[in-house]
Amino acid sequence: MHERKSLQDFNLKHGDLIHLKITANNSLSNGNDSATLSKLFNVSISGEIDSVDTILMKRDGLIERKMDANLCQHGPKAKCVHCAPIEPYDESYMKEHNIKHMSFHSYLRKLKRGADKGKFVSLEDISCKIKPGCKGHPAWPEGICTKCQPSAITLNSQTYRHIDNVTFENTSIVENFLDYWRTTGNQRMGFLYGYYEPYKDVPLGIKAVVVAIYEPPQESTRDLIKIHMERLDFSDVDMVAGQLGYKRIGWIFTDLIPQEKGTVKYIRSSDSYFLTAQECIMAGFFQNCHPNPCKLSKSGYFGSKFVTVCVTGDRNNQIHIEAYQVSNQCMALVRDDCLLPTNVPMLAYVRESNKDRYVPDVFYKGNDEYGNEVTKIARPLPIEYLLVDVPVSAPIEQTYTFNPIQGFRHFPIENRMIEGHLQDFQALFQYMRQFKFPEQFLQAMLDFHLLIYLPSMDTVSLRDAITDLLKALKTKDQSKAIEWSKQDNWSTVEQLFKALSDG
Repeated sequence: MHERKSLQDFNLKHGDLIHLKITANNSLSNGNDSATLSKLFNVSISGEIDSVDTILMKRDGLIERKMDANLCQHGPKAKCVHCAPIEPYDESYMKEHNIKHMSFHSYLRKLKRGADKGKFVSLEDISCKIKPGCKGHPAWPEGICTKCQPSAITLNSQTYRHIDNVTFENTSIVENFLDYWRTTGNQRMGFLYGYYEPYKDVPLGIKAVVVAIYEPPQESTRDLIKIHMERLDFSDVDMVAGQLGYKRIGWIFTDLIPQEKGTVKYIRSSDSYFLTAQECIMAGFFQNCHPNPCKLSKSGYFGSKFVTVCVTGDRNNQIHIEAYQVSNQCMALVRDDCLLPTNVPMLAYVRESNKDRYVPDVFYKGNDEYGNEVTKIARPLPIEYLLVDVPVSAPIEQTYTFNPIQGFRHFPIENRMIEGHLQDFQALFQYMRQFKFPEQFLQAMLDFHLLIYLPSMDTVSLRDAITDLLKALKTKDQSKAIEWSKQDNWSTVEQLFKALSDG
């Protein structure tokens, strides 16, 4: 963290001439093409539509209404304007049920409502770059024309969202994540793994269900989190998650400052900020890494389902979870390296064009000192124009995909370099000795962090054998899990356990 200083600290006065030189090493903005990002995050850009989208595309989305005793003057089998089904994007219904954003599939239905029934609907991502291959004039900065010049952008609050709710299937997922902050006082970041399913509380809505959190290699203090992008390796995590039917669906971070009596400081609000400009840029980066497959887009992708979750303090100084996405406009600005943070958390800044890069004009609508609506250049830019908030909830009946037997100690969580949290063979031995064999072997293996550790274990190689175990775990097949435990690889592990116990 650098000490902040004002111009007065440098004895600068009005009219003084200064020269500013900026140097940056921003791994988020170097090579942000799809191939580079997918390689970094091991994301398979296959274009395969998510199963939840396939389900929702088959539904008409119409909202059924009951007969109105005062207005409907017909029999029980007839319909009139007062009781006929309404469209999923109906504004009065959304307002009545306090739905702030229509779902993405409702938005698609709205686009298709014309006479052509959406036959010619096409979604197109914003581009902030000069179109290549334009002939008839020199390349930028010597020349540009209306054909290759990207259009100016007027930022609008996005009316739809790709995800309508984030649900943690049980409270232990977040509590285990927060243990690091409670132990060290330092902030923490992780990636959310889970699945998507229809969300009944929003017409044609989608819910992101979180079943586990993976914590990548990171350094952190009370005030910051540093992720080394070059050290990220999701191969084992994604392999384990994918075999079990899950995928990376978001990221989570803490911003918690403790106060007395177990409370935390209330930092983020409408009077300050919900996400900082830097966090918005990070969210845009991650969403670009995880594009949403969409048949109506020429590129095969449109927007993203990837969510950003922040654990912070609420107005009652209690730990609170909030979720967001950034708009598709923000994704485009981040992807094309047009957006910068400022030293004011709630303000971003759109780059200016230079000889190396043309940046289109970006505007937003605000009020002047007299309260009149005016169009302003996005230098700086209030980040509220980039955000889409997403409700967070926990189910009334909690489920446990992992660690189904309550009261047992879980396996240490990865990349926590503190005493008592290290993943090694001794930790595996201490974890496994809690369970009775063979009847509890399946339950013992249902620990996400354990399953990530097993393929990388040096003591006994399990990488080639773990696929069969994962198949048994996915179907909760106790007999196949016990059969796997009798194979040579795990038998060797048990022999080493016996040697440790006898020693």
